[in-house]
Amino acid sequence: MFKYRIDSQLELKLLEPGDAGELFRLTDDNRAYLREWMPWIDMTQTEEDSRGFIESARHKWAKGEGMTAGILAEGKLCGVIDHHSLNWMNRKAAIGYWLAASAQGRGIMTRACRAMIDYAFGELMLHRVEIMAGTENIRSRAIPERLGFTQEGVARGAQKLYDRYIDLAVYSLLADEWNPQSPDGSR
Repeated sequence: MFKYRIDSQLELKLLEPGDAGELFRLTDDNRAYLREWMPWIDMTQTEEDSRGFIESARHKWAKGEGMTAGILAEGKLCGVIDHHSLNWMNRKAAIGYWLAASAQGRGIMTRACRAMIDYAFGELMLHRVEIMAGTENIRSRAIPERLGFTQEGVARGAQKLYDRYIDLAVYSLLADEWNPQSPDGSR
């Protein structure tokens, strides 16, 4: 079981099938908010859909293909973060994330991303971490910018978001650029 204590208020934990109800309620309560940037939201209509997501994530974890964690603030689930597109040959992974609207503006996602970066470079011994965010998703883009990532460019029309394609800002951070002791992660 994966648990990662970030600080006295924040923890990451591997999602379990028993979390499906809480995850679905959080998703459903934030449906309109999440729909602006999350293309999967309309496919999540029941608690069973959340359970299927958790089971798929746990299967990937068991096979060493990625890790999906719930973000717990003061013991309560407030979002999800993951390592996906894990490529062992090239020692790289991407980080994806979402946070409930009520949890925004408290530094939760920046701290959760910092923990995932620490884990990627310190435990998994990866060389590169990537984050992609809609070019117009200013709040999501602020995370890699705050943590010292380099914007490499824009992937045009890279994500289908319901009835249109959006451009994604592409960010990366290399292991030798990361300083876990620095507030922004930079050397």
